[in-house]
Amino acid sequence: MKKILLLCMALIGSLLLVAGCGGNTASKDGGSDKAKVLKVATNADFAPFEFQGADGKEYQGFDMDLIRALGKEMGMQVKIDNISFDGLIPALQTGNIDVAISGMSINDDRKKKVAFSDPYYEAGLTIMVKADNNNIKSFKDLQGKKIAVQIGTTSATEAKKIPNAEVKELNSSADTFLELKAGNVDAVINDKPVNDYYKVKNSDDSVKRIGEKLTLENYGIAMNKDNTELVKNLNEALKKLKANGEYNKIYKKWFGTDAPAAT
Repeated sequence: MKKILLLCMALIGSLLLVAGCGGNTASKDGGSDKAKVLKVATNADFAPFEFQGADGKEYQGFDMDLIRALGKEMGMQVKIDNISFDGLIPALQTGNIDVAISGMSINDDRKKKVAFSDPYYEAGLTIMVKADNNNIKSFKDLQGKKIAVQIGTTSATEAKKIPNAEVKELNSSADTFLELKAGNVDAVINDKPVNDYYKVKNSDDSVKRIGEKLTLENYGIAMNKDNTELVKNLNEALKKLKANGEYNKIYKKWFGTDAPAAT
């Protein structure tokens, strides 16, 4: 009887141990803490949308404030990584990240590869030239000229359509301005807020902006096409931020005016 009792106790102990191990494994692989992390990637060289903070630790800008607010609204912890712009879509397709937010224009080519949120910002391409350049006044004047753009952007796509233009694709918008100031190119094409922010931020009188917009573009937050649940939840969060005034608060912080009513 004593032996039977000891055998039963040993069996019960073994079952409890197995159950305990199984619980730990489930927690590690599919626990709620992991599920609450939103893996975000950006190319943090696109002020005022995303750039490295002065302390070198935190990414700042309109997009960065927006994605943190969206994460908070969804109850998720936002983890941001900085990668090259042309690496954002491949990172989404391989599942290495959940979201890409980097002043990315919604267009048909990108929509074949990723899903987009509802538009969150309306932009357009503009030109910047040296202050003493009176020959370039519109996009038609860029024919046969040397133009700097950021690689992988709609600026690069549109610049390549200009007849006989020599297009120099660079890693960042900051690099395009350096090329212009050095006299290595005749003009720079960037999104209007990027050109505007550079001029104001640097108080640079050696360059000037051309006001005409080549295109009207909507920025969207990109996600993997298979992640339909995230697309739905993020769009709902975006609507809530616009309704409760948080979106407008972020917009005004970076652009100095209230968000357009249609945004």
